[in-house]
Amino acid sequence: MSINLTLPTTATSLADPHRMHRFRLRLAYLLASAGTMALLVYGLAYYWSSPAERALSPKHPYLKPSGVIGLRLGMFGVLLFFVIYLYPLRKKWGWLGRQGNSRRWLDFHVLLGLLAPVVITFHSSFKFSGIAGVAYWIMIVVALSGVVGRYIYAQIPRSLNSAELSLQEAQEQSQRIATQLKNTGILSVRDIDGLLRLPDMKHVQSISLIGVLWRMLLFDIGFPLRVWRLRQKMLWSQRKWWSLVGLGRGQNGVLERAISMAREQTLLSKRILFLSKSHQMLHLWHIIHRPFSYSFAVLASIHIVLMLMLGYY
Repeated sequence: MSINLTLPTTATSLADPHRMHRFRLRLAYLLASAGTMALLVYGLAYYWSSPAERALSPKHPYLKPSGVIGLRLGMFGVLLFFVIYLYPLRKKWGWLGRQGNSRRWLDFHVLLGLLAPVVITFHSSFKFSGIAGVAYWIMIVVALSGVVGRYIYAQIPRSLNSAELSLQEAQEQSQRIATQLKNTGILSVRDIDGLLRLPDMKHVQSISLIGVLWRMLLFDIGFPLRVWRLRQKMLWSQRKWWSLVGLGRGQNGVLERAISMAREQTLLSKRILFLSKSHQMLHLWHIIHRPFSYSFAVLASIHIVLMLMLGYY
């Protein structure tokens, strides 16, 4: 079939309020990745060598923890952690809490939480022992748990200003999207149901938190493939190789808008279904994450003080 329907101009021309934020975030990830690769390329032979070989390396005065580069990496890592701890601080400090958007703060909090362990790893020249070694592995646990926490946070429906939606508000938003999608007349109920594949509410309530987290992960991993299949099906009539395989966005803006709405409505339905469990997981995550985070801060502070007292810096 050929799709020539048109949607109201207002539906397709809305400005994306998060576009610049995503650009800045991607640029930050790109710069962090480039810096990591540069350090790895420069110091790979040094980091791969034994302690005896390192002492004879011409890069030793630069890459050892107290070296020219190593020391500055340590200072940069400390600076990153000061910025990282601003995120929980803004929840208690009214002025700071009013600065910016909480979701954008969280995105950069996660970025720095991933970058800081990398910087500290290079600062330590991949040698972990003593108090610093204990602090390092606690830091790794905190970073990994932070990724899990960010995923759970994303499962709770939120408005454009990142305010958490109630169950009723989320259901109303889902219904509005479903109505708009139905009015396009492009995707059938069967097409949309093919994106869902979720258990019923009663079954979800009987599943453990770990089981729910696993089901959400499986859903999100398989979801892009189901969207790809839907796009492939709807673009079949255009007989173009990129349409036939369904890769990327097609040239039919109306269809892409419909698929985008179907995707949004499906993800929102999933979040509504798991909302109660997501709240429980987020609460449990805070209980686990905070002690590790504070323990790391204490051990890292002890390490810094000892190094200053011993004259390494």
